[in-house]
Amino acid sequence: MKTEVLRQLYMKYEKEIYLYLFSLCKNREVAEDLMQETFLKALLSLKDGHTNMRAWLYMVARNLYFNYRSKEQRNVPLEGIGDTIYDEQSERMLNRLLVDERRRLLYQALQHIGEQKREILTLQYYGGLSQREIAGLLKLSPENVRVLAYRGKRELREYMEAKGYDIL
Repeated sequence: MKTEVLRQLYMKYEKEIYLYLFSLCKNREVAEDLMQETFLKALLSLKDGHTNMRAWLYMVARNLYFNYRSKEQRNVPLEGIGDTIYDEQSERMLNRLLVDERRRLLYQALQHIGEQKREILTLQYYGGLSQREIAGLLKLSPENVRVLAYRGKRELREYMEAKGYDIL
């Protein structure tokens, strides 16, 4: 039974999950591997009666991506460490470091807001779910999700301004 459900989920959401993962990692092979792993985890841990499969697949895919990224950040190649020639690749790397730093600061700020608001904002912005999907997943009304998202964003802004973070 589970394998048939998984096959149907795969046929329905494979491209969508792949595109989501590719948008995160910008690497075709990694996105394919993470997509396959997402559906494998679905087969192994899917609970019967789960109502929002799409949202659940996005959450699994997102978690797998962050696990992958965490492992990759620990792997630093030793070749070429002394080579500091400034070129286009160096500028891209610098820009990526700045983006990663902003994400780190945003992650820190997210830890200082309420758990429910943090979960809603994470699902909305990192999971790409609509407020209606989030409402179904968290068993809240769409209006409640909208209000909590607004309040969470306001708390994030206030926290980041208090810490002197640059807010774009």
